[in-house]
Amino acid sequence: MKFGEVFMQYLNDEKEGFLNNSSHVEYKRLKKVLKGCRALKDGCSNSADEAEDGQISSEICKCEACPVCEQKFVSELMKEASDIASFFSLSVKHLHALHTGQGVFRYLSHHVCFRSDQKNIVHMGQSLIEYVTMNTTAMRKILKKYDKVHGSVYSGKFMSMMQTKHIELLHSPWLIELGAFLINCNKEVNGTCLNYRGPLSIDLDSDEPVISMILPDSSVKLDYTLTCPICLDLLFNPYALSCGHLFCKSCACSSASVMIFEGLDSATPQSKCPVCREAGVFAKSIQMVELEMLLRKRLKNKKCWRERVAAERAEIVKQSKQYWSLQTKYMVGYS
Repeated sequence: MKFGEVFMQYLNDEKEGFLNNSSHVEYKRLKKVLKGCRALKDGCSNSADEAEDGQISSEICKCEACPVCEQKFVSELMKEASDIASFFSLSVKHLHALHTGQGVFRYLSHHVCFRSDQKNIVHMGQSLIEYVTMNTTAMRKILKKYDKVHGSVYSGKFMSMMQTKHIELLHSPWLIELGAFLINCNKEVNGTCLNYRGPLSIDLDSDEPVISMILPDSSVKLDYTLTCPICLDLLFNPYALSCGHLFCKSCACSSASVMIFEGLDSATPQSKCPVCREAGVFAKSIQMVELEMLLRKRLKNKKCWRERVAAERAEIVKQSKQYWSLQTKYMVGYS
Protein backbone atom coordinates (compact mmCIF):
# COMPACT_ATOMS: atom_id res chain seq x y z
CA MET A 1 0.00 0.00 0.00
CA LYS A 2 1.31 3.46 -0.93
CA PHE A 3 2.15 5.88 1.86
CA GLY A 4 -0.58 8.31 0.77
CA GLU A 5 -3.20 5.63 1.37
CA VAL A 6 -1.63 4.65 4.69
CA PHE A 7 -1.56 8.28 5.81
CA MET A 8 -5.20 8.89 4.84
CA GLN A 9 -6.20 5.72 6.69
CA TYR A 10 -4.32 7.00 9.74
CA LEU A 11 -6.17 10.34 9.59
CA ASN A 12 -9.52 8.58 9.29
CA ASP A 13 -8.72 6.42 12.30
CA GLU A 14 -7.68 9.46 14.35
CA LYS A 15 -11.06 11.14 13.76
CA GLU A 16 -12.38 8.80 16.42
CA GLY A 17 -9.23 8.82 18.57
CA PHE A 18 -7.54 11.10 21.09
CA LEU A 19 -6.08 13.37 18.41
CA ASN A 20 -9.22 14.07 16.44
CA ASN A 21 -8.72 17.85 16.58
CA SER A 22 -5.02 17.75 15.78
CA SER A 23 -3.19 19.59 13.02
CA HIS A 24 -1.58 17.45 10.34
CA VAL A 25 0.20 17.59 6.99
CA GLU A 26 -2.26 18.15 4.14
CA TYR A 27 -0.48 15.44 2.18
CA LYS A 28 -3.16 14.78 -0.43
CA ARG A 29 -3.78 18.45 -1.22
CA LEU A 30 -0.07 19.34 -1.39
CA LYS A 31 0.54 16.41 -3.71
CA LYS A 32 -2.12 17.79 -6.06
CA VAL A 33 -0.33 21.15 -6.05
CA LEU A 34 2.88 19.44 -7.15
CA LYS A 35 1.10 17.46 -9.84
CA GLY A 36 -0.14 20.72 -11.32
CA CYS A 37 3.26 22.41 -11.14
CA ARG A 38 4.99 22.00 -14.50
CA ALA A 39 6.95 24.76 -16.17
CA LEU A 40 8.58 25.66 -19.44
CA LYS A 41 12.34 25.71 -19.80
CA ASP A 42 12.44 29.51 -20.00
CA GLY A 43 11.21 30.01 -16.42
CA CYS A 44 8.49 29.39 -13.90
CA SER A 45 6.74 32.74 -14.41
CA ASN A 46 5.19 31.58 -17.69
CA SER A 47 4.13 28.27 -16.23
CA ALA A 48 1.66 29.90 -13.87
CA ASP A 49 -0.24 31.48 -16.80
CA GLU A 50 -0.15 28.27 -18.82
CA ALA A 51 -1.30 26.28 -15.79
CA GLU A 52 -4.38 28.49 -15.57
CA ASP A 53 -5.11 27.89 -19.24
CA GLY A 54 -4.72 24.16 -18.77
CA GLN A 55 -1.62 24.02 -20.98
CA ILE A 56 0.79 22.20 -18.69
CA SER A 57 4.16 21.32 -20.14
CA SER A 58 5.36 17.79 -19.59
CA GLU A 59 8.85 19.09 -18.86
CA ILE A 60 9.88 19.26 -15.21
CA CYS A 61 10.58 22.67 -13.70
CA LYS A 62 14.29 23.17 -13.04
CA CYS A 63 13.87 26.21 -10.79
CA GLU A 64 14.63 25.63 -7.13
CA ALA A 65 12.49 28.60 -6.06
CA CYS A 66 9.21 28.17 -7.94
CA PRO A 67 6.82 31.16 -7.41
CA VAL A 68 3.79 28.91 -7.93
CA CYS A 69 4.84 26.53 -5.18
CA GLU A 70 6.22 29.29 -2.93
CA GLN A 71 2.66 30.47 -2.43
CA LYS A 72 0.67 27.25 -2.61
CA PHE A 73 3.15 24.73 -1.23
CA VAL A 74 6.09 26.04 0.80
CA SER A 75 4.24 28.63 2.90
CA GLU A 76 1.39 26.22 3.62
CA LEU A 77 3.73 23.38 4.59
CA MET A 78 5.67 25.68 6.92
CA LYS A 79 2.42 26.76 8.60
CA GLU A 80 1.35 23.15 8.98
CA ALA A 81 4.73 22.27 10.50
CA SER A 82 4.35 25.11 13.01
CA ASP A 83 0.80 24.05 13.92
CA ILE A 84 1.87 20.42 14.33
CA ALA A 85 4.79 21.37 16.59
CA SER A 86 2.53 23.59 18.71
CA PHE A 87 -0.13 20.89 19.06
CA PHE A 88 2.48 18.29 19.94
CA SER A 89 4.17 20.37 22.65
CA LEU A 90 0.82 21.31 24.23
CA SER A 91 -0.29 17.66 24.21
CA VAL A 92 2.91 16.47 25.89
CA LYS A 93 2.55 19.25 28.47
CA HIS A 94 -0.95 17.95 29.20
CA LEU A 95 0.32 14.41 29.74
CA HIS A 96 3.16 15.87 31.79
CA ALA A 97 0.63 17.61 34.07
CA LEU A 98 -1.42 14.45 34.51
CA HIS A 99 1.61 12.36 35.41
CA THR A 100 3.75 14.71 37.49
CA GLY A 101 1.47 17.67 38.26
CA GLN A 102 0.97 19.27 41.65
CA GLY A 103 -2.19 19.98 43.62
CA VAL A 104 -5.38 18.61 42.05
CA PHE A 105 -3.46 16.79 39.28
CA ARG A 106 -1.29 15.00 41.85
CA TYR A 107 -4.37 14.06 43.92
CA LEU A 108 -6.19 12.70 40.88
CA SER A 109 -3.18 10.72 39.65
CA HIS A 110 -3.07 8.82 42.96
CA HIS A 111 -6.82 8.52 43.47
CA VAL A 112 -8.27 5.02 43.11
CA CYS A 113 -10.96 6.19 40.67
CA PHE A 114 -8.35 7.77 38.43
CA ARG A 115 -5.97 4.82 38.30
CA SER A 116 -8.27 2.95 35.95
CA ASP A 117 -7.56 5.69 33.39
CA GLN A 118 -3.79 5.18 33.45
CA LYS A 119 -4.04 2.88 30.45
CA ASN A 120 -5.73 5.69 28.52
CA ILE A 121 -2.91 8.07 29.44
CA VAL A 122 -0.33 5.60 28.13
CA HIS A 123 -2.42 5.13 25.00
CA MET A 124 -2.47 8.91 24.50
CA GLY A 125 1.32 8.92 24.73
CA GLN A 126 1.59 6.13 22.18
CA SER A 127 -0.82 8.00 19.90
CA LEU A 128 1.43 11.06 20.09
CA ILE A 129 4.45 8.96 19.08
CA GLU A 130 2.51 7.73 16.05
CA TYR A 131 1.43 11.33 15.38
CA VAL A 132 5.08 12.40 15.25
CA THR A 133 6.24 9.55 13.03
CA MET A 134 3.33 9.77 10.57
CA ASN A 135 3.47 13.54 10.10
CA THR A 136 7.27 13.58 9.95
CA THR A 137 7.22 10.86 7.30
CA ALA A 138 4.49 12.68 5.35
CA MET A 139 6.53 15.89 5.42
CA ARG A 140 9.72 14.18 4.25
CA LYS A 141 7.96 12.34 1.44
CA ILE A 142 6.17 15.42 0.15
CA LEU A 143 9.46 17.38 0.22
CA LYS A 144 11.14 14.57 -1.69
CA LYS A 145 8.34 14.84 -4.24
CA TYR A 146 8.94 18.60 -4.42
CA ASP A 147 12.62 18.04 -5.21
CA LYS A 148 11.73 15.50 -7.87
CA VAL A 149 9.26 17.84 -9.57
CA HIS A 150 11.57 20.86 -9.50
CA GLY A 151 14.90 19.12 -9.92
CA SER A 152 16.09 20.77 -6.71
CA VAL A 153 17.50 19.99 -3.28
CA TYR A 154 15.10 22.28 -1.48
CA SER A 155 14.07 19.67 1.11
CA GLY A 156 17.34 20.09 3.00
CA LYS A 157 16.89 23.87 3.10
CA PHE A 158 13.31 23.46 4.31
CA MET A 159 14.37 21.13 7.14
CA SER A 160 17.05 23.63 8.17
CA MET A 161 14.43 26.39 8.24
CA MET A 162 12.25 24.27 10.53
CA GLN A 163 15.18 23.66 12.89
CA THR A 164 15.92 27.39 12.96
CA LYS A 165 12.28 28.07 13.90
CA HIS A 166 12.40 25.20 16.45
CA ILE A 167 9.43 23.39 14.88
CA GLU A 168 11.19 20.23 13.65
CA LEU A 169 9.53 17.45 15.65
CA LEU A 170 12.42 15.00 15.58
CA HIS A 171 14.64 17.63 17.25
CA SER A 172 12.07 18.67 19.83
CA PRO A 173 12.96 18.16 23.54
CA TRP A 174 9.28 17.37 24.05
CA LEU A 175 9.83 14.17 22.07
CA ILE A 176 12.50 13.14 24.61
CA GLU A 177 10.10 14.01 27.44
CA LEU A 178 7.39 11.91 25.80
CA GLY A 179 9.76 8.97 25.46
CA ALA A 180 10.76 9.27 29.11
CA PHE A 181 7.09 9.51 30.08
CA LEU A 182 6.22 6.27 28.28
CA ILE A 183 9.18 4.44 29.79
CA ASN A 184 8.24 5.78 33.25
CA CYS A 185 4.74 4.36 32.75
CA ASN A 186 6.23 0.91 32.15
CA LYS A 187 4.62 -0.71 35.18
CA GLU A 188 1.53 -2.56 36.37
CA VAL A 189 -1.69 -0.80 37.30
CA ASN A 190 -4.42 -2.87 38.97
CA GLY A 191 -2.70 -6.03 37.76
CA THR A 192 -2.62 -4.88 34.14
CA CYS A 193 0.80 -4.57 32.51
CA LEU A 194 1.39 -1.26 30.77
CA ASN A 195 4.70 -2.23 29.18
CA TYR A 196 5.52 0.12 26.36
CA ARG A 197 6.77 -1.61 23.26
CA GLY A 198 7.37 1.09 20.70
CA PRO A 199 10.03 2.90 18.70
CA LEU A 200 11.60 4.55 21.78
CA SER A 201 14.17 3.00 24.13
CA ILE A 202 16.89 4.12 26.56
CA ASP A 203 20.45 2.89 27.03
CA LEU A 204 22.39 4.20 30.05
CA ASP A 205 25.08 1.52 30.06
CA SER A 206 26.91 2.49 26.87
CA ASP A 207 29.77 4.97 26.68
CA GLU A 208 27.32 7.44 25.15
CA PRO A 209 23.98 7.24 27.08
CA VAL A 210 21.07 7.81 24.69
CA ILE A 211 17.34 7.68 24.18
CA SER A 212 16.76 6.09 20.77
CA MET A 213 13.88 6.26 18.33
CA ILE A 214 13.31 4.10 15.27
CA LEU A 215 11.23 5.49 12.41
CA PRO A 216 8.86 2.66 11.36
CA ASP A 217 8.75 3.61 7.68
CA SER A 218 12.48 3.31 7.09
CA SER A 219 13.92 1.61 10.19
CA VAL A 220 16.13 4.68 10.59
CA LYS A 221 17.44 4.94 14.15
CA LEU A 222 17.77 8.35 15.77
CA ASP A 223 19.86 8.72 18.94
CA TYR A 224 19.29 11.57 21.38
CA THR A 225 22.35 11.94 23.55
CA LEU A 226 21.93 12.24 27.32
CA THR A 227 25.42 13.64 27.84
CA CYS A 228 25.73 17.25 28.95
CA PRO A 229 27.94 19.10 26.42
CA ILE A 230 29.48 21.20 29.22
CA CYS A 231 30.49 18.72 31.93
CA LEU A 232 30.54 15.77 29.47
CA ASP A 233 28.75 13.64 32.07
CA LEU A 234 25.27 12.11 32.18
CA LEU A 235 22.58 14.80 32.42
CA PHE A 236 21.65 15.68 35.99
CA ASN A 237 18.51 17.73 36.68
CA PRO A 238 18.26 18.28 32.91
CA TYR A 239 16.91 21.39 31.23
CA ALA A 240 16.33 22.03 27.52
CA LEU A 241 16.92 25.53 26.19
CA SER A 242 14.46 26.87 23.64
CA CYS A 243 16.98 26.03 20.91
CA GLY A 244 16.56 22.35 21.87
CA HIS A 245 19.97 21.64 23.45
CA LEU A 246 20.03 19.78 26.78
CA PHE A 247 22.22 20.62 29.79
CA CYS A 248 22.48 19.90 33.48
CA LYS A 249 20.78 22.74 35.35
CA SER A 250 23.96 23.65 37.21
CA CYS A 251 25.98 23.68 33.98
CA ALA A 252 23.40 25.83 32.18
CA CYS A 253 23.25 28.25 35.11
CA SER A 254 27.03 28.52 35.14
CA SER A 255 27.05 29.21 31.40
CA ALA A 256 24.42 31.95 31.83
CA SER A 257 26.29 33.40 34.85
CA VAL A 258 23.35 32.93 37.24
CA MET A 259 23.14 31.03 40.51
CA ILE A 260 21.43 27.65 40.60
CA PHE A 261 18.73 28.73 43.07
CA GLU A 262 17.91 31.75 40.87
CA GLY A 263 17.02 29.54 37.92
CA LEU A 264 17.56 29.87 34.18
CA ASP A 265 14.74 32.36 33.71
CA SER A 266 16.87 34.94 35.52
CA ALA A 267 19.47 34.85 32.73
CA THR A 268 19.88 37.96 30.60
CA PRO A 269 18.44 38.05 27.05
CA GLN A 270 22.01 38.35 25.77
CA SER A 271 23.03 34.98 27.23
CA LYS A 272 23.82 32.48 24.47
CA CYS A 273 23.52 28.72 24.16
CA PRO A 274 27.00 27.20 24.69
CA VAL A 275 26.45 24.90 21.68
CA CYS A 276 24.70 26.87 18.92
CA ARG A 277 25.41 30.38 20.29
CA GLU A 278 21.78 31.47 19.85
CA ALA A 279 20.86 34.32 22.20
CA GLY A 280 17.77 34.57 24.42
CA VAL A 281 17.27 30.81 24.77
CA PHE A 282 17.34 30.59 28.58
CA ALA A 283 14.08 32.41 29.38
CA LYS A 284 11.88 29.73 27.81
CA SER A 285 13.89 26.72 28.94
CA ILE A 286 12.06 23.47 29.69
CA GLN A 287 12.59 21.50 32.87
CA MET A 288 12.82 17.88 31.73
CA VAL A 289 10.88 16.42 34.66
CA GLU A 290 10.03 13.06 33.06
CA LEU A 291 13.63 12.56 31.95
CA GLU A 292 14.88 13.43 35.44
CA MET A 293 12.44 10.92 36.97
CA LEU A 294 13.64 8.25 34.55
CA LEU A 295 17.32 8.84 35.27
CA ARG A 296 16.74 9.03 39.02
CA LYS A 297 14.80 5.76 39.10
CA ARG A 298 17.50 3.99 37.08
CA LEU A 299 20.49 5.42 38.95
CA LYS A 300 19.38 6.48 42.45
CA ASN A 301 21.09 3.49 44.09
CA LYS A 302 24.41 4.10 42.35
CA LYS A 303 27.20 5.84 44.24
CA CYS A 304 27.95 8.29 41.42
CA TRP A 305 24.35 9.54 41.39
CA ARG A 306 24.23 10.02 45.16
CA GLU A 307 27.51 11.94 45.00
CA ARG A 308 26.09 14.28 42.35
CA VAL A 309 22.98 14.91 44.45
CA ALA A 310 25.15 15.79 47.46
CA ALA A 311 27.48 17.96 45.34
CA GLU A 312 24.64 20.01 43.85
CA ARG A 313 23.03 20.55 47.26
CA ALA A 314 26.38 21.70 48.66
CA GLU A 315 26.87 24.06 45.72
CA ILE A 316 23.39 25.56 46.18
CA VAL A 317 24.08 26.14 49.90
CA LYS A 318 27.46 27.71 49.07
CA GLN A 319 25.98 30.02 46.42
CA SER A 320 23.10 30.99 48.74
CA LYS A 321 25.51 31.96 51.51
CA GLN A 322 27.61 34.01 49.10
CA TYR A 323 24.52 35.73 47.71
CA TRP A 324 23.04 36.69 51.07
CA SER A 325 26.45 37.71 52.38
CA LEU A 326 26.79 40.15 49.49
CA GLN A 327 23.24 41.40 50.02
CA THR A 328 23.94 42.00 53.70
CA LYS A 329 27.13 43.90 52.98
CA TYR A 330 25.29 45.97 50.39
CA MET A 331 22.48 46.86 52.79
CA VAL A 332 24.85 47.61 55.69
CA GLY A 333 27.03 49.75 53.49
CA TYR A 334 24.09 51.95 52.54
CA SER A 335 22.27 51.91 55.88
